[in-house]
Amino acid sequence: MAFDSFRDFVRGLEKNGELLRFTEPVATELEITEIADREMKKPGGGKALLSEKPTVNGAISPHPLVINTMGSPRRMAMALGAPSIEAAAAELGVLMKAKPPTGFREAVRLLGTALDLRHAKPSIVKIGPCKEVVHRFDSFSPARRSFSEGGSSLPTLLELPIQKCWPQDGGRFITLPCVVTKDPDTGERNVGMYRMQIYDERTTGMHWQLQKVGARHGRRYYETGTRMPVAVFLGGDPVFTFCATAPLPDGLDEFLLAGYLRKKSVDLVRCETNELEVPANADFVIEGYVDPKEPLRPEGPFGDHTGYYTLAEPYPAFHITAITHRKDAVYPATIVGIPPMEDFYIGSASVRLFLPIFKMNFPEIVDIALPAEGVFHNLLFVSIKKSYPMQAYKIMHGLWGMGQMMFTKYIVVVDDDVNVHNTSEVLFRLCANTDPQRDVTFTRGPADVLDHATSEIAIGTKMGIDATHKLAGEGFKRPWPPLIRMDKTIKETIDRLMAAKGANSAR
Repeated sequence: MAFDSFRDFVRGLEKNGELLRFTEPVATELEITEIADREMKKPGGGKALLSEKPTVNGAISPHPLVINTMGSPRRMAMALGAPSIEAAAAELGVLMKAKPPTGFREAVRLLGTALDLRHAKPSIVKIGPCKEVVHRFDSFSPARRSFSEGGSSLPTLLELPIQKCWPQDGGRFITLPCVVTKDPDTGERNVGMYRMQIYDERTTGMHWQLQKVGARHGRRYYETGTRMPVAVFLGGDPVFTFCATAPLPDGLDEFLLAGYLRKKSVDLVRCETNELEVPANADFVIEGYVDPKEPLRPEGPFGDHTGYYTLAEPYPAFHITAITHRKDAVYPATIVGIPPMEDFYIGSASVRLFLPIFKMNFPEIVDIALPAEGVFHNLLFVSIKKSYPMQAYKIMHGLWGMGQMMFTKYIVVVDDDVNVHNTSEVLFRLCANTDPQRDVTFTRGPADVLDHATSEIAIGTKMGIDATHKLAGEGFKRPWPPLIRMDKTIKETIDRLMAAKGANSAR
């Protein structure tokens, strides 16, 4: 289903017992983080949290704040408008396998698949709820104030319940911004998610990292010295937030995926002060530009998804020309830090959803998992149906060459009978099936800009571990022993015996 607003999604969460309300004032300075962190650490991700009266420097914000809305498998599935993440992945898998029809029956089936896509292409509308309140700054220039100095005579960023998440953060950060940019040469749109540090009421940092599409668009503007239009939106249908983080193939419009997932076209409306388009049902829209002629500004520190602070680095400044929002806008937020956090569930959903694409490239892949301890992309487990020597190494290098998988520091490949979502099971096979000198490979390549452990920014080493059974062609000269398993008939006999005694069977 499609949600008309983030508030609509929040109502759905509450109706399904997935929301806790806080009616008392809670400070956006650290307090909301502490509440959310405790909830995210609970088994299964806890509940979403709605703060009705978030305070900014002691003053209650006019907008409620909601956090941890996608921090569980159930809430993530609800955000995708699906009964489960697996169901959404299965639908996409059918689409990816579509082939030209060979007969009438197959033609009808493929037509049904095509009809499912009838709402995928976004459409342009003249007006939308995101413009119920409009504040333009292109003809208004109040004296700049920082967050610590309080508000201004015109609603600005200072009225939003933007958090200072962790004690050593360099300031307040917008943590769920969907950043819209366009390639100046091709006109291709990108929606990415890059944190935004608040410098003052009308200026933020724009933390698009070196390898991100937004940064690539920015480099073209820097080469020509022309001002770069940027639009940022928050809220609306929660599927927008997911799509902004999804590892889509370069050049594929995130709004196309959003329309497919929500089974309803995304209505886009043109910004007030630039030519970019944003979802008409967004809760907040922040319009502005990046000026290539300006020097970069220090951004950070920030308590990051690595579990450590990323230190201050130079990034572009984003100048705000307008803020528009719904009258009943809800401010969506998240925090990152020592796992597990909300981003673990978002990342896991991406893996499940795009597994059919991986399997198209590598048919031997059975399953993939990104354990929480790997803070999304540092550690990857993959199971394969192995049929020839060195196949595990083919998979390692192939995955490192696929988009954001280039940031994965450790890949462990296991056999198809291993549940990669059970870390204990994977570690057992890793320890039992490997000789360190023979079964480990190292390579160098791009690294996550946020990785503090690399000797140089954005350059690092990767390690692949082949924990599959070994074949003769891989230098293994002894018989490979069978895994200890009980006879199936005996297990069924004992199951019946224990059931008769009223005990729970264990397999």
